[in-house]
Amino acid sequence: MTQASASRRQPRRRTPATPIGAWLFVALQRLLPQHALSRIVHRLARARFTPLKNALIAGFVRSFRPRMSDAGEPDPLRYASFNEFFTRALKPGARRVDSDARSVVSPVDGTVSQIGYLEELTLLQAKGRTYRLDALLAAEAWTPRFAGGAFATLYLAPDDYHRVHMPAAAELRAGWYVPGHLFSVNETTAGAVENLFARNERVVCAFEMDSHVPFAMVLVGALFVGSIATPWHGEITPRRPREACELPIPASARRLEKGAEMGRFNMGSTVILLFPRDAVVWLPELTAGSRVLVGQPLARLRSAG
Repeated sequence: MTQASASRRQPRRRTPATPIGAWLFVALQRLLPQHALSRIVHRLARARFTPLKNALIAGFVRSFRPRMSDAGEPDPLRYASFNEFFTRALKPGARRVDSDARSVVSPVDGTVSQIGYLEELTLLQAKGRTYRLDALLAAEAWTPRFAGGAFATLYLAPDDYHRVHMPAAAELRAGWYVPGHLFSVNETTAGAVENLFARNERVVCAFEMDSHVPFAMVLVGALFVGSIATPWHGEITPRRPREACELPIPASARRLEKGAEMGRFNMGSTVILLFPRDAVVWLPELTAGSRVLVGQPLARLRSAG
């Protein structure tokens, strides 16, 4: 049985005990001024004072060893700021976007945290932990469209490419901001914090394909994520006041092709893909821990429309 089919039938699980190390890590995050620290990171990441930005970039490269060979500018110190380095573009041809009209492709370079199907309104967060679709979306109009549907949670580590792309050609139908905490979204925290993705700050964009199949992309904020941005909204976070709101949809964002850029993170975070019931079939070789690249097939549509 694949993980996808197993997640549809999973029994109710008992919440696991949290290891002491993970408990301490999460306890520290609860004590930290999460939003204030992220605003500091936001400011530092955009500093253009050469000695400071070079020190930040060099320290990051030593610690995380990002692959620069596929970057448009392979020399890290040639970027004008840490943020420009971190959200760097790829060189032409560095990623191949699958052209099959029935394929749904990965929007990011990252790791599959979970992939499968909802049990009505319940998604799997980590082993032994679940959370609810209505809490994640915080949008009554869209929740019923994805109940019992398909989901994929994709984690971007700090050394990954941090632009987010379209998994299929579609029109942007709605976008909204949901305020929340800024816990880390790494594996340790996902296994220790209840309702993590429904508690963290996030931006949701809802789309509709030519075949009238809707899908949603949830860009989840995290500790030290200085900003979440889209090409049409610009920087959405950090935001004051931190209040839930609808995001305007300009005419330029109406039609987006498969593989087109739709967002970017400053520092690592998570993207959650949502599709309606019976809309897609995840590729069976994809399981928790699988590495994926932008443009790589994740699923097939049940019909091309």
